[in-house]
Amino acid sequence: MLDPRLTTWLASARGKILLDTEVRVIAESLEDCFGWEALQIGVWGETRSLIAHARTRSQTVLDIDSTQGLDAVGRPSQLPIASDCMDVVLLAHALEFESDPYGLVREADRVLAGEGKLLVLGFSPMSLWGLRARASRRGFPPGLRRVLPERRVRDWLHLLGYDVLEVRHYLYGLPWGEPASVDHQLRRGWLAPWPSGAYLLKARKRMHALTPLRPRLREARRSRVLGGLTEPSVNRDPS
Repeated sequence: MLDPRLTTWLASARGKILLDTEVRVIAESLEDCFGWEALQIGVWGETRSLIAHARTRSQTVLDIDSTQGLDAVGRPSQLPIASDCMDVVLLAHALEFESDPYGLVREADRVLAGEGKLLVLGFSPMSLWGLRARASRRGFPPGLRRVLPERRVRDWLHLLGYDVLEVRHYLYGLPWGEPASVDHQLRRGWLAPWPSGAYLLKARKRMHALTPLRPRLREARRSRVLGGLTEPSVNRDPS
């Protein structure tokens, strides 16, 4: 559930520009993500503003506390979702607010089917946004626990057997003053030589099975996705 301070910040002019920018980035990245089920872990902005662009038959939004518009409630580190059933999983800054980010990546991997797509949004530590986040006691945006380098997330995914398909950088506007337009946030210009403030990492889970998967009946699949039909895996930090 979003911290009230974060909710207020996301409703500000700068927060709205950030969300509008990420809606466009996610929408473009989801154009080739098809299947039956898409899952967004954690609410970021309007409940369905990001996952609504998924080209799957259905979309699920899960968070730890009940919020209007949620489809499921549960701990991100112990998802009440069956294994290998999602075609798309979206982590929109969820790793930066989670106490065990690698454990959350492991849970996302558990519920994602082979050849499924994992999308991660994160703020870049070596940027003006990242420097402001680390300099603020409350975090920036408010409540942010950490900023994770793209390289670290990439290493985690390689360790779990993913192929990174795309890394897109955005957020070239300054984290103070008058917020720049969405178009400016998406493209570096001559007046914005500094590094991007955020990134989108898109990866595909490799299929390791040597035997074909059993076909999943359309009528039964939705009922098997939610409801805690499997116990979450035990998470272990690689370090």
